[in-house]
Formats: sequence, structure tokens, C-alpha cells
Amino acid sequence: MPAWLLLMAHSLKPLLYAGLVFTVPLTLASFAIGIVVAFIVALVRLFGPRWAVACVRFYVWLFRGSPLLVQLFVIFYGLPNVGIVLDPLTAAIIGFSLNVGAYNSEVIRGVIESIPKGQWEAAYSMGMTRQQALRRAILPQAARVALPPLSNSFIALVKDTSLAAVLTVPEVFQAAQRIASVTYEPLILYTEAALVYLVFSSVLSSAQVRLERKFGRHALFQASN
Repeated sequence: MPAWLLLMAHSLKPLLYAGLVFTVPLTLASFAIGIVVAFIVALVRLFGPRWAVACVRFYVWLFRGSPLLVQLFVIFYGLPNVGIVLDPLTAAIIGFSLNVGAYNSEVIRGVIESIPKGQWEAAYSMGMTRQQALRRAILPQAARVALPPLSNSFIALVKDTSLAAVLTVPEVFQAAQRIASVTYEPLILYTEAALVYLVFSSVLSSAQVRLERKFGRHALFQASN
């Protein structure tokens, strides 16, 4: 067996371990929190008072307009200067969540605004309040439209978690860096790390297609009834 292939075989286990124990949980936690933030921000943008709208617009502008790497550095290395010390994993989750929330708030706001006004009027004519109309009529339709872009954002986040290596989070890329520092084979190790990310992304892409088909069949069933 060639030496490079033997090295990849020996390093596969620690890379997969780092992916399953750190990369995947980091992605899931950050995306879940980020979606909650995005939903709240989108609702404030659409229905909130002016001062709240101004605040969330500034938040979206700040996190969409600055690099994610800089945001992570500010949270982990900058906040200790004002007395806020976070462990690497917590800092990474906060940084990724706020970034995901800023980007996806625009997606959610856009799909809610894309629902025809007639749907609101139909809900109001049935005696629903705005909250009831939003929950029962608007959001189910918006969810189907938002699924593809939100799924793409989730897949992108899997790859973005490699930036957590700069915070010393022992995810896939950081594990590859550690092994490369000992073996002096960065090309082989970083290529293998890229393949691990590719496998994770491919699995998620397959799941995305299945979800879209499921939602599509559900929408077709509702339309036929």
C-alpha cells in the first residue's frame, strides 16, 4: 500500500471522530439557534415597532457585511477585553448562530412577503387574528418556499465550521492540522479533510432533495383536496 494511502487510512478515524463529535453537533446547534434568531428578526422586520426594526436592521447589516472569521475573532479573542470569557465551542456556536440568523432572516422575511395578500385576507375573513393567520395559513406555505434556501444555508454551515479551528475547536480541519503538524504531509491531510466535508455535505444534500420531494407531494395533495 502506498505511504500516502496508508497515512489517509490511519488518519481517517480521528477525522471522522472530530466530525461526528464536534463538527456535526456544532453545525446542528448553531443552525437551530440561528433559525430561531432568524425567525424572530424576520417577524420584527415585518411587524415590529420602528425602534425594534432599526435595531434588527443594524444587526443584519453588521453580520452580513463583515467576514465570519472576523466575527469569530471578536467574540472569542475580543470579548475577554471587556470581561466576557467564553470557551472555544461556546464562542463558535454564538458566532455561527448570529451569522446564520442574519442571513436567514432575510430568507424568511422574503418568503413571508411573497405569500399573496389574498391569503391574509382569506384568513381574516374567517375571523383569525394576525397571529392565527400567520401560524395557520402563512407560515405553512412559506415553509415550503423557504426549505431550499435554508437547506443550502445548512450545508454551507457544515463547511463554514472549519473556521472554528482558529478558536481551537477540535473539529475536522483542526484535527487535520494536528496530524499534519506531526506527519509533515499537509497536502494529504487537508485533502482528506476536504473529502470528509464533501461526504457530510453530500449526505445532507441527499436529505435536502428528499425533504423537498416530501413537501412537494404534501403541497400537491393539499391542492388536490
